[in-house]
Amino acid sequence: MNLRRLWAVARKESLHIRRDPRSLILSIGIPMLMLILFGYALTLDVDRVPLVVWDQSGTPASRAFLAEFTHSRYFSFQGTIDRYAALERAIDTRRAWIALIVPSGFGRDLAAGRPSTVQAIIDGSDSNTAGIVLGYAQNITLAFNGQVALAHTVRSGGPAGLALEPRVWFNPDLESRNYIIPGIIAVIMGLIAALLTSLTIAREWETGTMEQLLSTPVRAPELVLGKLLPYLAVGLFDVLIAVLMAVFLFHVPLRGSVVLLFSVATLFVIGTLAQGLLISTLARRQLLASQFAMVSTFLPAFLLSGFTFAIANMPLPVQGITFIVPARYFVALVKGIFLRGVGLGALWPDVLFLAVFAVAVIGVTIRKTRKTLG
Repeated sequence: MNLRRLWAVARKESLHIRRDPRSLILSIGIPMLMLILFGYALTLDVDRVPLVVWDQSGTPASRAFLAEFTHSRYFSFQGTIDRYAALERAIDTRRAWIALIVPSGFGRDLAAGRPSTVQAIIDGSDSNTAGIVLGYAQNITLAFNGQVALAHTVRSGGPAGLALEPRVWFNPDLESRNYIIPGIIAVIMGLIAALLTSLTIAREWETGTMEQLLSTPVRAPELVLGKLLPYLAVGLFDVLIAVLMAVFLFHVPLRGSVVLLFSVATLFVIGTLAQGLLISTLARRQLLASQFAMVSTFLPAFLLSGFTFAIANMPLPVQGITFIVPARYFVALVKGIFLRGVGLGALWPDVLFLAVFAVAVIGVTIRKTRKTLG
């Protein structure tokens, strides 16, 4: 490999980037725009859930129980009702997502130490939201039940019962933004990196400059690496912007090593850039190359990386497919470094896959380009 020829190809590709400032601005602006849109629009948090209540008991005990809901940040009290017709209307018009019905014997049963049943009617048209709301209601009910049991224990002089004290690591407030932002960084970087290089060799064919390259002594490794280097700089600059936005705009905690984060990002960007070059070599048409780059990077990264859906919940054949999706490993790496602050000792299998992927795709791209150059 001749470093002068490699540098000449890299310089030529850099001039292409400089002479097309609109594409350069888009390559930097699109990741910022996507990160802002996903960061603010995509959320898994469910709070301020509209709530109506029907207190048939009207006792201090029932009011104390309902106060646990109305004073919670997860519920937004919308008023009381006094009949089922009003309950149905509140649910139908989306005035309420949950309705609580406290029976008339609620206070009497609790005072006598007997169990009592409270009915919770939840709008299940959105199953995911309904499940979260049901979890909120169950947790508040369990906490109130524990208070009642403790009060009876104190009055009777018996031993106190077992109390569960949960503690959440890494994301104690369970903010979905802390989960979403690191994952979307991986998805965006995969898409942008592949799109950046998917047009390079295809552009050479469409503009007729590939014939000029064929007449030069440039070899396949020099051509591939020379075209890859300028876009690697652009890709890492995008990573820098995304990390800064995550930390300072969305306040996602970065607990791990910044050096390790950018090291694994470099491996991922190199592999994805090489994937785009391979697509460009095979397609030879810019439109076809860009379309195939989007299909082969964004969709697998969004659906099969564990960012949107848990891999463990997927069918077994689909779980097998996820092992060949590079974004799966980069998502795990970014979340591990951002949220858990773990080091290379825990993350090395994912790092090893990204390294093997980058070397393998570069090798295949060089082989295909060598056939083109003859």
